[in-house]
Amino acid sequence: MAAKAVGLKEASEPEFKDYARRIVENASALAGYCVEEGMQVLTGGTDNHLMQIDVTPYGLTGRQAEGAVREARVTLNRNTLPFDSNGPWYTSGLRMGTPALTTLGMGEPEMRETASIMRLILSSTSPAKITKGKLAGTLSQARFRIDPDALEQARTRVGDLLDRFVLYPEIDVGYLQKAFA
Repeated sequence: MAAKAVGLKEASEPEFKDYARRIVENASALAGYCVEEGMQVLTGGTDNHLMQIDVTPYGLTGRQAEGAVREARVTLNRNTLPFDSNGPWYTSGLRMGTPALTTLGMGEPEMRETASIMRLILSSTSPAKITKGKLAGTLSQARFRIDPDALEQARTRVGDLLDRFVLYPEIDVGYLQKAFA
């Protein structure tokens, strides 16, 4: 009950309306930049806090795309799309949202960079072949290969964003490293 009370109190503040507006603006910008980068945004854009990307044009399942993106230090999740031929476990899509990015203070320029990083990762990833068992030689729906140079470039670019938009700026990371390392 206490958490609900705190949440309702926060939502009643004028700053919350501004925050919610920025989340939607960022999502709209990110969806637009994803389309510019050649990604298939399911609805062509968004008018809320999230969007879905169809990864089948990259020859990937949602599970493979999710794994590749996570290796590049981007957190999101796979999601089924309408009439998804890959089913609910492997999926054909990714679900991307902007509340966390907005909380960090990111805006439109960072949404452009995020879309560019996403395209780099997805276009540099391919399904891995199964090497053992009766399915040997066929493409896996779970395993993937990502170009090491592209992965390193993506990780560096994500790191640059996170260096500029620190999650907990009040924490002295240097002190923690000395005290607990």
